[in-house]
Amino acid sequence: MCPLADSKPLTVPLDALHRRLGARMVDFAGYAMPVQYDGIIAEHLHCRNHAALFDVSHMGQASLAGPDAAAALERIVTGDIIGLKPGRQRYTLLMNEQGGIVDDLMVANLGTHYLLVLNAGRKQVDAAHIRAHLPEGVTLTTQFDRALLALQGPEAGTVLAGLIPEVAAMRFMDAITVTLQGTGATITRSGYTGEDGFEIGLPASHAEILATTLLTDARVKPAGLGARDSLRLEAGLPLYGHEMDETTNPIEAGLGFAIGKRRKMAWDFLGGAVVRAIHDSGPARILVGLHIEGRVPVRAGAELLDQTGTIVGHVTSGTFAPSLEAPIATGYVRTDLAEDGTSLRVVLRGRNIPLHVTPLPFVPHHYAR
Repeated sequence: MCPLADSKPLTVPLDALHRRLGARMVDFAGYAMPVQYDGIIAEHLHCRNHAALFDVSHMGQASLAGPDAAAALERIVTGDIIGLKPGRQRYTLLMNEQGGIVDDLMVANLGTHYLLVLNAGRKQVDAAHIRAHLPEGVTLTTQFDRALLALQGPEAGTVLAGLIPEVAAMRFMDAITVTLQGTGATITRSGYTGEDGFEIGLPASHAEILATTLLTDARVKPAGLGARDSLRLEAGLPLYGHEMDETTNPIEAGLGFAIGKRRKMAWDFLGGAVVRAIHDSGPARILVGLHIEGRVPVRAGAELLDQTGTIVGHVTSGTFAPSLEAPIATGYVRTDLAEDGTSLRVVLRGRNIPLHVTPLPFVPHHYAR
């Protein structure tokens, strides 16, 4: 996330509202986005205890439709899409021929079509990759101009049910379509914060009305990308470009759960044979949680060393965790050094910073199971 430069980034539908609310804006994935309003720690803790509203309209929404659309998508993703029932959503991985991850995404079965939610910095790449592998009759329609709001936190369900009663019956990974403020909207219940939460997709023209309505509730405060990142890291959730990229395979990234049980019988997705071989033999490296001794956070890219000073991996994400009042990180290490409690270190400004491998997540998830 960088301060806004001279070249103008794209704007999200709530750009004017963010500025009126006093947000500090940064360039993220080519969009001007709010990184914080009242401070990252305050926004983070408000989400953990109440409800926070995040604007994630920079992400890409798309509709996949046509005969055998599920089977077509299964050729390039790891999840069981054919078995995904109407009204349900699934986390899955979009793959390349080398067994690398093109992106991670959400797929929801809305009955008449599948809703795909793609990462902001990858949505154009994803759309081209998906279309290149679709058979005749199955179409991907991008809806990148739609708004997407995420209401997250333990009070999110109560708040949203007061406006949309249908959400009270939803459980984790449910997906519904509703009429909201006179327009069609999609609502899913998941949460990139580790807390219970909802993602609301709707036309850009209706986004500000919904956001201001939600923010009139004293339990809801706006939150920016800074809190979103610290929340997801506490929850041990990966971020594309940090914990994974096109050179990363699902096994080493700890994402084997995103390969459906049925898919592990045939491994018939793009790059499946490569992933199967790594699954069977074991990866050379693996993603782990890291607890840092002291108060100084380490950042992505820092080299991880063993006790002899040999480089054995690198940090993928690091931050100060407000919920724990301590610095945390994730990183890749050699598999033989991935056991919980293993002592490692990083060199930061000429100083040796001790750390040790710790289980993920750092903070337990609180989804509506």
